Amino acid sequence: MERNVEKMLNRVSVVFISIGTAIMVIMILQTPKTCIPPEAPSKPHTHFPRSTCDSSPRQHLPLPKKNARMWSSRAWKSRLSSFSTYFLRLRDLGFLHNHTKALCLSAGAGHAPMALSQIGLADVTAVELVDSIPLVKRADPHNLPFFDGVFDFAFTAHLAEALFPLRFVEEMERTVRRGGFCVVAVDECGGEDVREIARLFPNSKLVDVANVTLEGSKRTSILMKVQDSPT
Repeated sequence: MERNVEKMLNRVSVVFISIGTAIMVIMILQTPKTCIPPEAPSKPHTHFPRSTCDSSPRQHLPLPKKNARMWSSRAWKSRLSSFSTYFLRLRDLGFLHNHTKALCLSAGAGHAPMALSQIGLADVTAVELVDSIPLVKRADPHNLPFFDGVFDFAFTAHLAEALFPLRFVEEMERTVRRGGFCVVAVDECGGEDVREIARLFPNSKLVDVANVTLEGSKRTSILMKVQDSPT
Protein backbone atom coordinates (compact mmCIF):
# COMPACT_ATOMS: atom_id res chain seq x y z
CA MET A 1 0.00 0.00 0.00
CA GLU A 2 2.72 2.43 0.99
CA ARG A 3 4.71 1.53 -2.16
CA ASN A 4 1.69 2.25 -4.35
CA VAL A 5 1.19 5.64 -2.71
CA GLU A 6 4.88 6.45 -3.13
CA LYS A 7 4.76 5.51 -6.84
CA MET A 8 1.68 7.66 -7.36
CA LEU A 9 3.33 10.67 -5.68
CA ASN A 10 6.44 10.23 -7.82
CA ARG A 11 4.32 10.17 -10.97
CA VAL A 12 2.46 13.32 -9.89
CA SER A 13 5.78 15.08 -9.17
CA VAL A 14 7.08 14.17 -12.63
CA VAL A 15 3.92 15.50 -14.25
CA PHE A 16 4.14 18.82 -12.39
CA ILE A 17 7.85 19.19 -13.20
CA SER A 18 7.11 18.56 -16.88
CA ILE A 19 4.29 21.13 -16.91
CA GLY A 20 6.50 23.71 -15.15
CA THR A 21 9.34 23.15 -17.60
CA ALA A 22 6.99 23.55 -20.57
CA ILE A 23 5.60 26.83 -19.19
CA MET A 24 9.12 28.23 -18.66
CA VAL A 25 10.12 27.34 -22.23
CA ILE A 26 6.99 29.07 -23.60
CA MET A 27 7.67 32.19 -21.52
CA ILE A 28 11.26 32.37 -22.76
CA LEU A 29 10.36 31.91 -26.42
CA GLN A 30 7.31 34.19 -26.50
CA THR A 31 7.78 37.99 -26.66
CA PRO A 32 6.04 39.66 -23.70
CA LYS A 33 2.92 41.57 -24.63
CA THR A 34 4.20 44.62 -22.76
CA CYS A 35 7.05 45.07 -25.25
CA ILE A 36 6.73 47.31 -28.28
CA PRO A 37 7.12 45.24 -31.47
CA PRO A 38 10.28 46.09 -33.45
CA GLU A 39 8.17 46.93 -36.51
CA ALA A 40 5.99 49.42 -34.59
CA PRO A 41 6.21 52.96 -36.06
CA SER A 42 8.10 55.53 -34.05
CA LYS A 43 6.08 58.14 -32.17
CA PRO A 44 7.96 61.42 -31.73
CA HIS A 45 5.39 62.66 -29.21
CA THR A 46 6.14 59.80 -26.81
CA HIS A 47 8.45 61.28 -24.17
CA PHE A 48 8.85 58.19 -21.97
CA PRO A 49 9.21 54.46 -22.75
CA ARG A 50 5.84 52.71 -23.03
CA SER A 51 7.23 49.71 -21.21
CA THR A 52 10.40 48.34 -19.68
CA CYS A 53 11.09 46.61 -23.01
CA ASP A 54 11.10 49.82 -25.04
CA SER A 55 14.70 50.56 -25.99
CA SER A 56 13.93 53.42 -28.36
CA PRO A 57 15.86 56.64 -27.55
CA ARG A 58 14.02 59.38 -25.65
CA GLN A 59 13.45 62.75 -27.19
CA HIS A 60 15.76 65.44 -25.75
CA LEU A 61 15.16 69.13 -26.23
CA PRO A 62 18.11 71.23 -27.43
CA LEU A 63 19.57 73.32 -24.59
CA PRO A 64 18.24 76.68 -25.90
CA LYS A 65 14.68 75.32 -26.10
CA LYS A 66 15.00 73.64 -22.70
CA ASN A 67 16.17 76.90 -21.13
CA ALA A 68 13.46 78.91 -22.87
CA ARG A 69 10.80 76.57 -21.51
CA MET A 70 12.23 76.72 -17.97
CA TRP A 71 12.70 80.51 -17.98
CA SER A 72 9.14 81.09 -19.16
CA SER A 73 7.60 79.01 -16.37
CA ARG A 74 5.59 80.68 -13.62
CA ALA A 75 7.85 79.25 -10.89
CA TRP A 76 10.98 80.64 -12.54
CA LYS A 77 9.48 84.09 -13.05
CA SER A 78 8.28 84.22 -9.45
CA ARG A 79 11.72 83.39 -8.02
CA LEU A 80 13.42 85.71 -10.49
CA SER A 81 11.14 88.57 -9.45
CA SER A 82 12.04 88.08 -5.78
CA PHE A 83 15.77 88.29 -6.57
CA SER A 84 15.26 91.36 -8.75
CA THR A 85 13.39 93.14 -5.96
CA TYR A 86 16.12 92.17 -3.51
CA PHE A 87 18.97 93.45 -5.70
CA LEU A 88 17.10 96.64 -6.64
CA ARG A 89 17.06 97.54 -2.94
CA LEU A 90 20.84 97.11 -2.77
CA ARG A 91 21.24 99.22 -5.91
CA ASP A 92 19.07 101.97 -4.45
CA LEU A 93 21.30 101.97 -1.34
CA GLY A 94 24.37 102.45 -3.54
CA PHE A 95 25.89 98.99 -3.08
CA LEU A 96 25.33 97.97 -6.72
CA HIS A 97 25.94 99.82 -9.99
CA ASN A 98 25.77 98.90 -13.66
CA HIS A 99 29.58 98.68 -13.76
CA THR A 100 29.75 96.43 -10.65
CA LYS A 101 31.59 93.19 -11.29
CA ALA A 102 29.50 90.63 -9.42
CA LEU A 103 29.97 87.02 -8.32
CA CYS A 104 27.18 84.65 -7.23
CA LEU A 105 28.26 81.58 -5.25
CA SER A 106 26.19 78.39 -5.05
CA ALA A 107 23.95 79.96 -7.66
CA GLY A 108 21.76 76.93 -8.35
CA ALA A 109 19.89 77.19 -11.64
CA GLY A 110 20.81 80.86 -12.04
CA HIS A 111 18.01 83.04 -10.69
CA ALA A 112 20.41 85.44 -8.93
CA PRO A 113 22.77 86.07 -11.88
CA MET A 114 19.85 86.52 -14.26
CA ALA A 115 18.25 89.04 -11.88
CA LEU A 116 21.53 90.99 -11.59
CA SER A 117 21.83 91.11 -15.36
CA GLN A 118 18.24 92.25 -15.77
CA ILE A 119 18.67 95.20 -13.39
CA GLY A 120 21.58 96.44 -15.47
CA LEU A 121 24.83 94.76 -14.39
CA ALA A 122 26.99 93.95 -17.40
CA ASP A 123 29.56 91.68 -15.73
CA VAL A 124 28.04 88.84 -13.69
CA THR A 125 29.71 85.52 -12.92
CA ALA A 126 27.95 82.63 -11.19
CA VAL A 127 29.33 79.32 -9.97
CA GLU A 128 27.91 76.07 -8.62
CA LEU A 129 29.13 72.50 -8.21
CA VAL A 130 26.89 71.59 -11.15
CA ASP A 131 26.78 74.02 -14.06
CA SER A 132 23.61 75.43 -15.59
CA ILE A 133 24.65 76.80 -18.95
CA PRO A 134 24.69 79.64 -19.88
CA LEU A 135 23.99 81.30 -16.50
CA VAL A 136 26.08 79.24 -14.10
CA LYS A 137 29.56 77.77 -14.51
CA ARG A 138 30.89 74.74 -12.68
CA ALA A 139 33.32 75.54 -9.86
CA ASP A 140 33.78 74.69 -6.19
CA PRO A 141 32.73 77.68 -4.02
CA HIS A 142 35.26 76.46 -1.44
CA ASN A 143 38.10 76.78 -3.97
CA LEU A 144 37.24 79.48 -6.48
CA PRO A 145 39.28 79.64 -9.71
CA PHE A 146 39.68 83.45 -9.55
CA PHE A 147 42.48 85.82 -8.60
CA ASP A 148 42.34 87.88 -5.41
CA GLY A 149 40.19 91.00 -5.42
CA VAL A 150 38.77 90.65 -8.95
CA PHE A 151 35.12 91.25 -7.98
CA ASP A 152 33.30 94.25 -6.50
CA PHE A 153 30.40 92.26 -5.08
CA ALA A 154 29.85 88.66 -3.99
CA PHE A 155 26.50 87.13 -3.07
CA THR A 156 25.15 83.83 -1.84
CA ALA A 157 21.79 82.66 -0.55
CA HIS A 158 23.16 79.25 0.45
CA LEU A 159 25.79 79.81 3.12
CA ALA A 160 23.90 77.46 5.46
CA GLU A 161 24.35 74.59 2.97
CA ALA A 162 28.12 75.08 2.64
CA LEU A 163 30.14 72.04 3.71
CA PHE A 164 32.83 74.28 5.16
CA PRO A 165 31.34 77.72 5.97
CA LEU A 166 34.63 79.26 7.07
CA ARG A 167 36.37 78.25 3.86
CA PHE A 168 33.35 79.36 1.83
CA VAL A 169 33.43 82.83 3.42
CA GLU A 170 37.21 83.02 3.12
CA GLU A 171 36.89 82.55 -0.64
CA MET A 172 34.20 85.24 -0.84
CA GLU A 173 36.44 87.74 0.93
CA ARG A 174 39.52 86.73 -1.05
CA THR A 175 37.94 87.34 -4.43
CA VAL A 176 36.30 90.68 -3.52
CA ARG A 177 38.43 93.84 -3.69
CA ARG A 178 38.99 96.11 -0.73
CA GLY A 179 35.95 98.38 -0.45
CA GLY A 180 33.75 95.79 -2.17
CA PHE A 181 30.84 93.95 -0.60
CA CYS A 182 30.07 90.38 0.50
CA VAL A 183 26.37 89.68 0.94
CA VAL A 184 24.65 86.62 2.38
CA ALA A 185 20.94 85.90 2.64
CA VAL A 186 20.15 83.47 5.46
CA ASP A 187 17.04 82.22 7.24
CA GLU A 188 15.43 85.10 9.13
CA CYS A 189 17.39 85.87 12.29
CA GLY A 190 18.60 88.76 14.40
CA GLY A 191 20.77 89.87 17.29
CA GLU A 192 23.44 87.39 18.25
CA ASP A 193 22.81 85.19 15.18
CA VAL A 194 23.62 88.12 12.89
CA ARG A 195 26.75 88.95 14.88
CA GLU A 196 27.84 85.31 14.73
CA ILE A 197 27.54 85.31 10.94
CA ALA A 198 29.36 88.65 10.72
CA ARG A 199 32.26 87.17 12.70
CA LEU A 200 32.79 84.66 9.88
CA PHE A 201 34.11 87.61 7.84
CA PRO A 202 37.32 88.63 9.67
CA ASN A 203 38.36 91.13 7.00
CA SER A 204 35.00 92.86 6.63
CA LYS A 205 32.76 95.26 8.51
CA LEU A 206 29.01 94.84 9.00
CA VAL A 207 27.26 97.56 7.00
CA ASP A 208 23.63 96.58 6.45
CA VAL A 209 21.12 94.10 7.89
CA ALA A 210 17.56 93.78 6.61
CA ASN A 211 14.72 91.29 6.75
CA VAL A 212 13.60 90.47 3.22
CA THR A 213 11.46 88.01 1.31
CA LEU A 214 13.47 85.87 -1.10
CA GLU A 215 12.15 82.92 -3.08
CA GLY A 216 8.96 83.06 -1.05
CA SER A 217 10.71 82.74 2.32
CA LYS A 218 11.52 85.19 5.08
CA ARG A 219 15.26 85.85 5.01
CA THR A 220 17.79 88.13 6.63
CA SER A 221 20.21 89.95 4.34
CA ILE A 222 23.64 90.62 5.85
CA LEU A 223 25.98 92.93 3.93
CA MET A 224 29.69 93.14 4.78
CA LYS A 225 32.20 95.66 3.42
CA VAL A 226 35.68 94.29 2.83
CA GLN A 227 38.15 96.41 4.82
CA ASP A 228 41.50 94.73 4.38
CA SER A 229 43.07 92.79 1.58
CA PRO A 230 42.86 89.05 2.31
CA THR A 231 46.14 87.59 3.47
